[in-house]
Amino acid sequence: MPHRILILGRHGQLATELQRLAPPAGFEIVALGRDQLDLREIDQISLVLRESAPSVVINAAAFTAVDAAESEPDAAFALNGDAPREIANACARLGAPLIHLSTDYVFDGAKNAAYEEADATAPLNVYGVSKLAGEHAVLESDAHAAIIRTSWIFAAHGANFVRTMLRLAETRREVNVVADQIGRPTWACDLAECCLGLALRALDRDPVTRGLLHFAGADDASWADLAEAVFAEAGRDVSVHRIATHAYPTPARRPLNSRLNSDKIIGMGFTPKPWREALAQCLLSER
Repeated sequence: MPHRILILGRHGQLATELQRLAPPAGFEIVALGRDQLDLREIDQISLVLRESAPSVVINAAAFTAVDAAESEPDAAFALNGDAPREIANACARLGAPLIHLSTDYVFDGAKNAAYEEADATAPLNVYGVSKLAGEHAVLESDAHAAIIRTSWIFAAHGANFVRTMLRLAETRREVNVVADQIGRPTWACDLAECCLGLALRALDRDPVTRGLLHFAGADDASWADLAEAVFAEAGRDVSVHRIATHAYPTPARRPLNSRLNSDKIIGMGFTPKPWREALAQCLLSER
């Protein structure tokens, strides 16, 4: 019987890319969506995981609507805090390692350099607080678990900034885009390969696959930089007006610095691409 890599959150950007990867010999990749496991039903998590008999679990499910979390904190904490706690506890009982995804939004953005794993957290919004609660729950469990913080994920599918810009280009010749928030755009395909590689190493209880890790694109960008690159790469004649964060108010505060230092995970052999290179490959796959 093959080893089973179980993915939670079947329809998300990361989960979609994970399902596209060819599993190594002797492994199968199985993904569960809300119709098979509604993570809001906490009492069902342990039962479904036990029936799924995973060798390792990748939790790519989350409440990711950052602004909506401000008015729906209970829903955000249910998916981002309570569910990871139960998933981690179930993994501990099953002896299955866990790869859990988190976010740059656990930081407040006040640092002048890229954030490292050991830096103090101070989320600015409900989403970030709920994801931090999930981190704590996983770390406090007895599961062999790695938490991967990532940022600014984009893919040729799903809901993300790149696809939003392409959609706007269908009807607009100019857009206003925030230029003072800086991050490291991350291609979901790169992230998926990293998660799968970590999952396989975790099966051997490699100690480096336990604790906090950062994986983000190799270089910096503002949202405006990314928008300009999308339009240029896609051949769309759209002008980008660079604006400050205060000129585009949103329900949730965003950190001005979302850069994550990935040196630790790069030292383990997982290297993210520069975001412009990844963007070109992503848009090529969309055509």
